[in-house]
Amino acid sequence: MRPGTAASLGGAGSRAAGEQRPLTSVAAGARFRGDEPQDTPRLWHVTLSVSGREAPLTEVRRALEQLAHDHPFLLTSRYAGDHAEIRYWEEARDLHDAAAVALRLWGEHRQTAGLPPWEIVGLEVIDRATYHQRVAEGYGPAPASPVGVHPF
Repeated sequence: MRPGTAASLGGAGSRAAGEQRPLTSVAAGARFRGDEPQDTPRLWHVTLSVSGREAPLTEVRRALEQLAHDHPFLLTSRYAGDHAEIRYWEEARDLHDAAAVALRLWGEHRQTAGLPPWEIVGLEVIDRATYHQRVAEGYGPAPASPVGVHPF
């Protein structure tokens, strides 16, 4: 392949079959220069549910507060001794990218935030329009208020 072609620059044609692209949050605004509408970052509402063995409530709360401090994008967390739910907005190109980031969140920050060794048991990722439609119709998650870490 010649230098300067799409495949040599890391385009879709340069990946081997089954090879994953790197997954990160997508930057937007003036820095974004995508040509296609599908490349424009969108907002996705994420609800991540985790559970596992009972842990002291004070440790769970402290860990979730540390996670929120480290990552201020978190809207709200609810917790009990054996499960928690984290809700936030993620900016990503598509649902696949938003879900991939969400699925890595708990494991990647378990050590730094001191999170319990729980497993992810649920994930919902919906686009902004669907979120607002659900709230307007009265069956979606209530807007995150108050923001922060709260017991169930």
